[in-house]
Amino acid sequence: MTEITSVSSARDFIQDLFSEESGRIVILTGAGISTESGVPDFRSPGGIWSRMEPIQYQDFVGDPESRLEDWRRRFAMKRVFDRARPNAAHGALADLSRAGRLDLLVTQNVDGLHQRSGVRPEDIVELHGNSTYASCLTCGEREEFEGLEVSVEAGQAPLCTRCGGLLKAAVVSFGQSMPENELRRAADAASMSELFVVIGSSLVVHPAAQLPVLAARRGARLVILNREDTPVDDLADTLVRAPIAEVFEGFSAP
Repeated sequence: MTEITSVSSARDFIQDLFSEESGRIVILTGAGISTESGVPDFRSPGGIWSRMEPIQYQDFVGDPESRLEDWRRRFAMKRVFDRARPNAAHGALADLSRAGRLDLLVTQNVDGLHQRSGVRPEDIVELHGNSTYASCLTCGEREEFEGLEVSVEAGQAPLCTRCGGLLKAAVVSFGQSMPENELRRAADAASMSELFVVIGSSLVVHPAAQLPVLAARRGARLVILNREDTPVDDLADTLVRAPIAEVFEGFSAP
């Protein structure tokens, strides 16, 4: 195993890594890629969930006050997401996507920054959903946030304009089932990958944490870019311990 801590060495390594003929490339991103864009980490000490109790899915569905509070939080988070801008790492992954070099980008993030950076929709799987728009729990209709805040400010959780069902931010809440199709697609891609790269994930949240394990055990080369240790570091071929956005500054997709 090789460990890289110098930013300049990490830049050279990453440029060479993606310039090689690496076959099927799968990338998993976590909160660490977005914190450098100003999006706070949810789970780390001092993060959002250490300062407020998460609202469980069953409470959102069954309790009007919990539902309204969830919506207030979503709009507070949306303002954070709107201020954030994709950084060099997001841009590099978008370049790889447009160049047809990605088999799949799997993200644990719900901020929509990958889409804003230009990653092709067909190249991305959002394991935890997306908190920048809403969907109806009854009919599945997508609704944008614009216009919904008026209802929330008036003390009423918004309802679907199509069927009258409950609208909820399209993120996977605590106690809510993970999306089966997305999980299956991510696992299939990981099992067939030849290069699996983890960027900014602590790899402690399952099932995402199992994807690099699956890839490594199937023979993929595993590279982990994360500031802190992860539970699967011993499976990695290379560890990069440097600021993620800085590492991708100047990156040029082959």
